[in-house]
Amino acid sequence: MTKGTIFRIERFAVHDGPGIRTTVFLKGCPIACAWCHSPESQALASEFMPLADRCVQCGACAAACPHGAIDVLKLATAPMPADCDRCGACARACPSGARELVGRAVTAADIVEAVEPDRIFYEQSGGGVTFSGGEPLMQPEFLIEVIRQCKALGVHAAVDTSGYCGRSDLLRVAELADLVLFDLKILDDRRHLAFTGVSNRLILDNLRALSEWARNVIVRFPLVPGVTDDEANVRSLGALVASLGLRRVDVLPYHRAGIAKYRRLNRAYALEAVQPPSQEARDTVARALGGFGLTVTVGGSS
Repeated sequence: MTKGTIFRIERFAVHDGPGIRTTVFLKGCPIACAWCHSPESQALASEFMPLADRCVQCGACAAACPHGAIDVLKLATAPMPADCDRCGACARACPSGARELVGRAVTAADIVEAVEPDRIFYEQSGGGVTFSGGEPLMQPEFLIEVIRQCKALGVHAAVDTSGYCGRSDLLRVAELADLVLFDLKILDDRRHLAFTGVSNRLILDNLRALSEWARNVIVRFPLVPGVTDDEANVRSLGALVASLGLRRVDVLPYHRAGIAKYRRLNRAYALEAVQPPSQEARDTVARALGGFGLTVTVGGSS
C-alpha cells in the first residue's frame, strides 16, 4: 500500500481551483522560494514547530520521549533535537500544545475517507480536491494513487505544482487530473535561481511539454513586490503563456501570513521588509497580462 506524507488538510478552500474544495498539502519541496508562506512544507520528513510561549515547563514532553532527547529548557531554540526520530510522543503528551509535529504518513484511503463527507459541497459548487504542497510531485506514486481513488468517486481532482519535477511524472499526473495549476514565477533564469534556489529551465520545459497536449492548465503567478512584479517579468510571462496556447493566469498577491512559522522553525525570513502589493499594483499587472488575450483573475478563485 503506497503511503505519502502530508502536513495539512484544509476544508472549504476557495482559492485552489473551481468551487468549494478540500486542499491536501503534501510535504516536501525541491525549491525554496524566498516568499514561501509554508516553510514547514519544504522538508519531506516530519518536523517540529514549537510554540515556546505556550510551554509551561511541565516536563511532560521530556518524560514521554523514548530516547531522552528533549531538554525542555531549549524548547525555543532547538525545535528538532539531534536524537529525535519524529515519533510524536512528546507532542501527544504536551498539555498546552507547545509542540506541534508537522507531517504525518497517510494512505490514499485515508485521504478519501477525509474528503468523502464533503462530496455534497463539491457537487453543489463544482468543486473538488486539490493536491498542493510543498511540491506534490515529490511523491508521484502516492499522488497518482490518491487521484485515481478520488476520480473513482467522481470527485474533481486538481494538482498545484511548481513544475520543478520529472516530466514523465508530470504528464502522468496531468493525464489523470481534471486540472493542473502550474506556478510560474520569474522568467529570467538568474533571478529565478537567486530567489528560489533553482534554475527555471526544467520548469519552462515542463510547461511547454504540458501545453502541447493538455488544455486543463491554469498558470498561477505569485505577485511579489520587488521580486516578480517588474514590467519585464510580467510581459515575458504573459507572452510565453499566450504563445503556448494557454488562456488563463491567476495572479496570487504576496502576503505575510507565514512569517511566524519561520520563527517557530528557527529560520530567517528573507523578505521581512516586503509588504503586500497595493490594489493599484494588482490592477496594473492584471491589465498587462490581459493585454496578451489572457483571462486573468486575482486571487485564484473560480
